[in-house]
Amino acid sequence: MRSKSKRNEEKRVESAVRPKGMVAPVGRKTSRNSVYIFAASVFLIVAGAILAALWSMLTSTVVIVAVMAGAVAAFSIRIAPQWERVVVLRLGNFNRIAGPGLYFVVPVVEHATAHIDQRMITTPFTAEEALTADLVPLDIDAVLFWMVWNPKDACVEVEDYASAIWWAAQTALRDAVGRINLAEVATRREQLDGEIKDILDEKTRSWGISVVSVEIRDIAIPKELQDAMSKEAQAERERNARLLLAEIEKDISEMFVDAAAVYDRNDKALQLRTMNLIYESVKEKGGLVIAPSAFGEAFNNIDSFLK
Repeated sequence: MRSKSKRNEEKRVESAVRPKGMVAPVGRKTSRNSVYIFAASVFLIVAGAILAALWSMLTSTVVIVAVMAGAVAAFSIRIAPQWERVVVLRLGNFNRIAGPGLYFVVPVVEHATAHIDQRMITTPFTAEEALTADLVPLDIDAVLFWMVWNPKDACVEVEDYASAIWWAAQTALRDAVGRINLAEVATRREQLDGEIKDILDEKTRSWGISVVSVEIRDIAIPKELQDAMSKEAQAERERNARLLLAEIEKDISEMFVDAAAVYDRNDKALQLRTMNLIYESVKEKGGLVIAPSAFGEAFNNIDSFLK
């Protein structure tokens, strides 16, 4: 998570560095030029055929008839790309879904009212100052991946399905963020994505739209809360360190109690431990060790250990 001021500063620097008019990267979109070329070809073929057939009696009326016939043919004989479906209405009522490939439309009676793209579509959206459950405003950027699976519903049930799903994604993001605390936003990002997807699925199912996934891209928190969150995290780490140290001290003390019980049952074990402590104290650098007389008794009785 980044602070809002830092993100705004990055945007300002990017806008100052990049050329004027430059926007976010956009991939090359597929062309529909073949559709227009096909319509123009149909028009020219039909109009040319009529003019060629009536060339001997060519008049302005013949030219007008040829142009009108070519226009009617271009309107009636159409093609749709592989990824596209066409919603055809007959006298204002839904009639059929045409495409892909060649399809026909009856002039005046039928109308191709919508061309629906059935490929995967990505829609970026944001929720500015969305309030969490503990009333902290967040700026959240996310990306929505969706597709149209029912062209009829996308055309008939909603006026502008692309705009509608964009608004629905914003409200769903605000609803999901409003149910969790600030501390949970970063740790539950995947769960948050799933909750938003479920909300959008419920809203858009009747529109013939399928939400594939929702991915949160960035979360910006107010700058004044960053210091408090940093101190809270540091205090939590110190608390965990103290708890771990206390547990280790407890384990060591229990080990000392067990060792004391062993030494109490066996005097030789205690004397051996005494000699080991003296050895450990002088083995590195050597030197003189001044010890109580009780320590010397351990060395005086060493012969008894070997028997």
